[in-house]
Amino acid sequence: MTARLTSRAARVALHPQDIFRRLRVAGASIQRDLRSSDLAQIVACAAIGTFVGAVVDLLRGAAEWLHRVDFALRKHTLLSDGMNIDRAHILLVPALGGLLLGGLAVLVRRWRKHDIVDPVEANALYGGRMSLVDSIRLGLATLLSNAAGASLGMEAGYSQLGAGIFSSVARRFGLRREATRVFVTAGAGAAIAAAFNAPLAGAFYGFELILAQYSVRALAPVAVASVAATLMQRALSHPLVLFRVNAAVHLDTRSYMLFGLMGVLAAGIGILAMMAVTWSERSMRKLQIPDWLRPAIGGFLLGGLAIYFPQVLGSGHGAIQYHFDIRWAFWPLVILLFAKIIASAISVGSGFRGGLFSSSLLLGCLFGSAFAEAVGQFSPDLAGQYNAFVLVGMGSVAAAIIGAPLTMVFLVLEGTGDFPLTVGVLIGVITASTITRLTFGYSFATWRFHQRGLGIRGAHDIGWISDLSVARMMRSDPKIVTTQMTIAMLRRQFPAGSAKQVFVTNAQGAYLGLLPLAKAFDATYDGDAETRLVGTLTDECNDFLLPGENVRSALARFETTENEVLPVLDSRSERKIVGYMTEAYALRRYTQELERRRSAEVGDQDLFSIGPTPRA
Repeated sequence: MTARLTSRAARVALHPQDIFRRLRVAGASIQRDLRSSDLAQIVACAAIGTFVGAVVDLLRGAAEWLHRVDFALRKHTLLSDGMNIDRAHILLVPALGGLLLGGLAVLVRRWRKHDIVDPVEANALYGGRMSLVDSIRLGLATLLSNAAGASLGMEAGYSQLGAGIFSSVARRFGLRREATRVFVTAGAGAAIAAAFNAPLAGAFYGFELILAQYSVRALAPVAVASVAATLMQRALSHPLVLFRVNAAVHLDTRSYMLFGLMGVLAAGIGILAMMAVTWSERSMRKLQIPDWLRPAIGGFLLGGLAIYFPQVLGSGHGAIQYHFDIRWAFWPLVILLFAKIIASAISVGSGFRGGLFSSSLLLGCLFGSAFAEAVGQFSPDLAGQYNAFVLVGMGSVAAAIIGAPLTMVFLVLEGTGDFPLTVGVLIGVITASTITRLTFGYSFATWRFHQRGLGIRGAHDIGWISDLSVARMMRSDPKIVTTQMTIAMLRRQFPAGSAKQVFVTNAQGAYLGLLPLAKAFDATYDGDAETRLVGTLTDECNDFLLPGENVRSALARFETTENEVLPVLDSRSERKIVGYMTEAYALRRYTQELERRRSAEVGDQDLFSIGPTPRA
C-alpha cells in the first residue's frame, strides 16, 4: 500500500523543469490573448490602472510629508497656502533642494546620458515605447523638486510614471504599435485621474494630449484605467478634491459674454507664461552657469521671491482653495499672478522638474479672481458670481497653457456638478484655446519640443515617417559620368532615350550637378562632341538628399528646388552619390502609407467587432 502511494505521489509531483515549462506556456498564452483580444487589453488596463492609482497616492503622500518636514508646516496644511512658513525655510530649502537635485543629476548622467522620452514624444515618434527606469528617474526628480518648493506641479511625474508602467507592460507582452500607444494613453490618463479624483478629466487628458485623437477603440481601455485609478486612490485616502465651491452660482446672459472676454485675456496670460519659461532658460544659458548649479541658483531666486509671495511655492493646490474662501483686492491678485508666472518660469528654466498643470490652474484662479473684482467695480450685481469667474479663469488659462480644452471642462464639471457653470467654462476654454492655437500655435508641451528642435505639434503618430527614409526609398542605380568625359563618349555610353538625366561628378567622385541627357544630344554640340567635355554643360548644384532624411523632408526639398529628381549623397562633406529619388515616387509612397494607416484606423473603430481587427 505504501509503495503504491509513493508511486502515485511521484507521478503527481512536478520537476522544476516542468514548472518552468508550464509557466512559459501560461505566459505565452497570456501574451497571445493580450495581442489579439480587445477584452483582455481592457482587463489589463483596469488592473494596471489600479496599481497606478496606488503609486500616485503614495507619491502625493510623500510630497506632502516632505513639505511638512522641509518647511515645518502644520498638519493638514499645504505649502501653497502660504500660511505661517518660517522665512529661513523659505530662503534655504529651495536653494539646498536645487543643489541636491543638480548633484544627483550629475551622478545619473554618468550612466543614463540620453534624454527622457515623455508620453507625448513616445506616442508621436516611438510607437509608445518608453523606458520604465527613466520614468522612475523623472518621477523621483519631480518629487524632489516639489519637496524643495519648486513652483511646479507633480502631474508631470505622475503621468510619466503611469505611462511608463503601462508602456513597459505593453512591451513585455509584445503588443502592436497602436495598442502600445493606447496603453501609454491609458497610463497617463489614469495618473491624472487619480491625482485630481476626476476620471473623466483623466481620460480626456489622455485623449487630447497623449493620443491626440478620440478613438472608439481606445475609449474602453483609457476610461477603465482612469476609473480604476480613481477608485484605488479613493480607497487609500479620503477622496480629494481640487476645490470646494461653497455657494451655488447663478448666471445671466451678461456673464456668458464676459466669459468670452475672459477667454481672450486668458490666451494672452497663457502665451506670456510659456514665453517666460523660454526667457528664463535663455537667461540661465547666457550666464554660463554649470548645469548642476542652475537648480540651486533658481532655488535661491525662488526663495527670494517667495519671501514676499509665499503662495508661489509648490503646485498651487492650497492657494486655489484659499482664494475660493478669501477674496483679495484687485491689485494684490494681479501682483501675485505675475509673481507666480515668474516663479514657475524660474523653476523650469533653472532645471527643476515638474509641469505647469497645477500652476496653470492657480494662474487661472488668480486671473479669474482679479477679473471678478474688476467686474464688481462696474457692475456690483455681478459680484455674487465670483466663483463662476474664478472657475472660468482656471479652465481658460489652463486650456491655453496645457492645450487640453475638454479636460479642463470636465475637471470643473466633476468638481462642481454644475452644468450651467460648465457651459460658461466651455465658452472661456474654447475662446482661449482657439486664440492660442491660431496666434501662438503651441501648447506648453509642444512649445518645449519646438525649443528642442523637434517638429512635434501633438501626439499624432509620425514615427512611421522617420521609418520611411530616403535610404529605403531611393534607387541605387544612378547614371554617373565625370566632368572629364567628352560629349561623344557620353552619347555612346547612354544612347538617346536610355535615361532622362545623368549625375556629374568630379575626378574624385564628388557630386557636381545634374545634366539632362537631352541637352547632351543637342545638335548644337555635334561639331565638337569629340573634344568638348561634359563639365562645360553642367551647372554646379547643391540640391541633394541624404539617406537619413524622411519622406516629408524629401518632399519639401523637391518643392523648394522645383526638381523632379534629386541625387542621394552619402554625406555633405564627401558628396559621393549612393542613389537617387524622384518626386513622383516619393509622393506615391507617402500617399500609400497615409492611406494604409487611415484604413487601419477606420478598421479599429468597432471595438467589439467579430473577427480580427485590422491594425497598423
